[in-house]
Amino acid sequence: MKRCNLVSMTKQKDTLRPELGHFQKAGTVAKRKVVEFQDFATEYKLGDQITVDLFTEGEFVDVVGVSKGKGFQGVVKRHGFGGVGQATHGQHNRLRAPGSVGASSYPSRVFKGMRMAGRMGGEKVTVQNLRVLKVVADKNLLVVKGAVPGHKNSYVIIQK
Repeated sequence: MKRCNLVSMTKQKDTLRPELGHFQKAGTVAKRKVVEFQDFATEYKLGDQITVDLFTEGEFVDVVGVSKGKGFQGVVKRHGFGGVGQATHGQHNRLRAPGSVGASSYPSRVFKGMRMAGRMGGEKVTVQNLRVLKVVADKNLLVVKGAVPGHKNSYVIIQK
């Protein structure tokens, strides 16, 4: 079983020069992802590592991540449409169609926000109030109960 490290390094030659300057100023090697956090209770210096010791077992946290991408989906999967008349009274080829999308001569356009087929998933999602079951400090692991957004080995942000 592969274990994803919280601090994932990238090659020095693949890092942009301005980013290399930031990493050298912090006194650390190049990282794959850089995120800025604010409003900590304790003061941290540039280059300090933040571990899972901030969290305690039993408390509730929010997890922010990018949801799994589903690609281009129709209106039934994307918005839960049921088709025309729930497939009764001789409707034979409009079961998964969106139906009417707008009026005719007035307003002669489709209003913004009309629920249609399109790309689904791949959005920033916050799942709130997940319970922390266990804090493994020596491996820097946090075990939470609930649905964590994103695919396997994706980056998430855990907020108190």
